[in-house]
Amino acid sequence: MQITIRNLSKRYGSSKYALRDIDLDIGCGMFGLLGPNGAGKTTLMRVLVTLLLPTTGDVTIDGLDLRKDRGAIRRLVGYLPQDFTTFSKLATWEFLDYVAALSGVRNRRERMNRIDNLLDEVGLYAVRDRKATKLSGGMKRRLGIAQTLIGDPRVMVVDEPTVGLDPEERLRFRNLMADLSQQDRIIILSTHIVGDISSTCSNLALLHTGKIVFKGAPSKLIDPARGKVWQVTTQSIELDKFKTRYPVISAVPAEGGYELRLVADKPPRPDSQPLEPNLEDAYIHFVQSLGYDMNMEATTNSW
Repeated sequence: MQITIRNLSKRYGSSKYALRDIDLDIGCGMFGLLGPNGAGKTTLMRVLVTLLLPTTGDVTIDGLDLRKDRGAIRRLVGYLPQDFTTFSKLATWEFLDYVAALSGVRNRRERMNRIDNLLDEVGLYAVRDRKATKLSGGMKRRLGIAQTLIGDPRVMVVDEPTVGLDPEERLRFRNLMADLSQQDRIIILSTHIVGDISSTCSNLALLHTGKIVFKGAPSKLIDPARGKVWQVTTQSIELDKFKTRYPVISAVPAEGGYELRLVADKPPRPDSQPLEPNLEDAYIHFVQSLGYDMNMEATTNSW
């Protein structure tokens, strides 16, 4: 199973490019698409699942041409959009039954077996009779994965899956994705939350203003950030000054002030302590080098 993307561009109107000259090769396993909001990730996802046609360029999935073989590609692909919704009157199992019927599973016994197996796999069997709209946020995302899997797709495309989830549900979701990626399929995870990529993906691409500005292993993104990440202990009165001047990854309260983790080309102060960068640090360092203002985003610790 292989996805090949060559010279892909998507233009709206006469001059607004959402994607420009994208080249990617994606094989089996987990592949991460990382980038700030508005970078073009969702547009690329919608092209891959045939909801949008590219303006120029070529895409093949398992040898099928995106323009000529749209029906066949749709049978290969499962899609979990960021705004996944359910139906208010359907129980969890009824919602999956409806989706399975739409996917072409006509035999009722086969559908019930598949539904029960999927609910067990995503940890929702105990709430199979609960209204889907009454599930917690994390449960709804897991139900979204179940409906994506109902047709046994060879390619899964998952858009911003952990936005709004608490840390426990986020960890559960990442573990589920890691397990599914071992089953000889491609899983494309599109997110702006770095932790979702660093814990699951062996390869990634970084989008910025519709262009691929990095592709490769996470470790290759980390290397240029070495010597650029610092710990600084500062008084509370200085916190805003540091946030204005540097991307602050985290600010942990300490006695009389804060311990800051931040990105800077040089030590912010003589007593700054160098830190080993992680993928979040590296991502912020890389995108900042492209001229993207990350002061506000980095201090939220939501990347």
